[in-house]
Amino acid sequence: MTNNISLENQYKRTPLFEKENVNYLVHVLKRFNTVPKINNINIITSNSQPDVFKIVPNKSIIIGSLYLKNPVLALVYLRYGIEWQLWYKALNNKENTVLCDLAALKVTRIFYKLLPKEDKEKLQNVHYYLIDKIKKEEEVNTADLDKYKELENFHGLKKENKNFKESWKPILENLAKPTEYLLMDGGDLRLNIDEIDLLNKYGCRPFPRPEAFTFASSTATSVSNFAFDKADKVRSILIKNSLKNGFIDTTIDFAESLKNNLKTLFKLKNECEIIFSPSGTDSSLQIAAITQIVTKKEITHVLVASDETGSGVPAALKGCHFENTTALNFPISKGERIKGFRDVELIKIPFRDEKGQLKSTSQLDEEVFRAISETNKLGRQVVLHVMDHSKLGYQSPSEEMMQKLEVLENLSMQVIIDAAQLRLDPADIRKYLEKGYIMSITGSKYFTGPPYSGALIFPESVSKLIDSSKNKLPEGLTEYFNHSDWPTSWFCSKELSEGFNYGSYMRWKAAIVEMDRYFKTPVLYRNMGIEMFCNFVEDSIKDATFLEPIYGNEINASTYNNEEFRIKNIRTIFPFFILKNSEALPVDKVKKLYVLLNSDLSEQFKGSSLETIRLAAQKCHIGQAVNVKYGDDNQSAVLRISLGARVISESWVNRDISMYFRNIELQMNQITVIIKKIELILNTPSLLNS
Repeated sequence: MTNNISLENQYKRTPLFEKENVNYLVHVLKRFNTVPKINNINIITSNSQPDVFKIVPNKSIIIGSLYLKNPVLALVYLRYGIEWQLWYKALNNKENTVLCDLAALKVTRIFYKLLPKEDKEKLQNVHYYLIDKIKKEEEVNTADLDKYKELENFHGLKKENKNFKESWKPILENLAKPTEYLLMDGGDLRLNIDEIDLLNKYGCRPFPRPEAFTFASSTATSVSNFAFDKADKVRSILIKNSLKNGFIDTTIDFAESLKNNLKTLFKLKNECEIIFSPSGTDSSLQIAAITQIVTKKEITHVLVASDETGSGVPAALKGCHFENTTALNFPISKGERIKGFRDVELIKIPFRDEKGQLKSTSQLDEEVFRAISETNKLGRQVVLHVMDHSKLGYQSPSEEMMQKLEVLENLSMQVIIDAAQLRLDPADIRKYLEKGYIMSITGSKYFTGPPYSGALIFPESVSKLIDSSKNKLPEGLTEYFNHSDWPTSWFCSKELSEGFNYGSYMRWKAAIVEMDRYFKTPVLYRNMGIEMFCNFVEDSIKDATFLEPIYGNEINASTYNNEEFRIKNIRTIFPFFILKNSEALPVDKVKKLYVLLNSDLSEQFKGSSLETIRLAAQKCHIGQAVNVKYGDDNQSAVLRISLGARVISESWVNRDISMYFRNIELQMNQITVIIKKIELILNTPSLLNS
């Protein structure tokens, strides 16, 4: 075919590249970054056949220049073509391509749904076979293959007697989904994204967002380009292995490899068991269930930092539904008791008193000790939830108080370490496990994996206790968890649901990728970079007259008494009030400012200086609002700037020490921009009042 040119070599001074179109082309091509990268597949544009779309199996995709005049149309067609090639490469029998047709159609339909509203509007009055097909709200029907016969025209590999193998169904169901969809699948409605900015409740998205300045690790973070690419490659490998070795064996191997990777990263014993869960709150539900199968005693949960745990944690510990849908997409009623759970007592110990003041360490220790000693006198089973880094950066109870508990006679207690933030070194994790404590962690806070990557780590002693129990988990948990998520040897979980939560696995894959590259940064430079960055953030907040930090030197006072640097002994979360006329903003305006900070506001500053317009345009994602009283009566909220692992790992490139510190300085400059944008919003009352 003549006049065929590789897409990358197609830039000519045609009307396509006129000034008004360039920005939109850039916008669309950014989304092209979420399309799988396949080796040796060329994308070629044709000028001689402007309306052609052709898939040359295992070689190329040819797309006519007519498609390129509507970049969104071209994007959707290329997404279909590349997905088809991905499945074709994985397919053993190259003659029966019906699986490729159906998988590519299913993936492209989901891809289309995840396009922003403005992109879909570009296709509103466009009628092509593929576009019309994916716009239809219907599931792929493997029983009626004739409905998809015209898809064969794209590649020309036609076969009269097509059949869809039964073994393909779970592969199509679980893996024929774009990676960005998998990263928000198997969680709950809070992971859904809006159709304008493609942001979820936490202000991030399930595919890379490099245009934003991101220091939101205390809440949630958009997946990095690096981790997204690794997760995307793993999906391709899983498709190939599932077709070759079977879906179930491939998936079990994948899940076990993730758990083994975690054990390797933290240097844990093989005897430690790990359960993945869709969220930290789901982990609390797992704790509640496990506790009641290993003891016949009445149970009391002592929840330290009840005002800074996940909002659904108290309900989960009581064995109640904490949302209106489960991670397995079952509709339920929030607040109702889950079938099979028995009554428990829950003692809440908040960090702050009724006036909003932070309690002292001794005061918190006293409350915890009193709650446990009084409960112990009643002969109940105590489950103590220790907070090791709350969402505002606090820890309780103290190690001294934990040692004091050892003098209580006949104490029956299991300790759970709430390390959801995972602002710990591997040595800290091992130390907790050696004491027989259960660790509740996430890969989505400090390590900046996609939101909803929860897990429990069980020490050997506790795992053996659970393994020996012949009691079954509460039957209502079949709506929450799959048997495959739990250790295969445990009797208690054998009646959980069949199936696999691929969303949870893929989020953990991305999180483990982040952990791995973080720990590959030499420890000297890693720790120096942490101190350098955190010192700058602390000073920057204190220097801004319109910001008021809510922390003092309560952590730093003990930092230098330890010979070994420990990340848990340095403040890495920096919460602050926002002041206007020396008064803290009310909650609603803090939340409004949080959204504005994460948005492009340049339209509101037309006619201003270029510097102001650029500042207004910059999207800044920081930790979301947490309600905290300002003084005795003024209910306000704080925002947070947080250190995340990527500050370190993305600075350490090419093993160049000078560039490493320079890269951290560049991120420190981003902190300055964030604070300036907060000031800009404060000085523009119409923004907060609209």
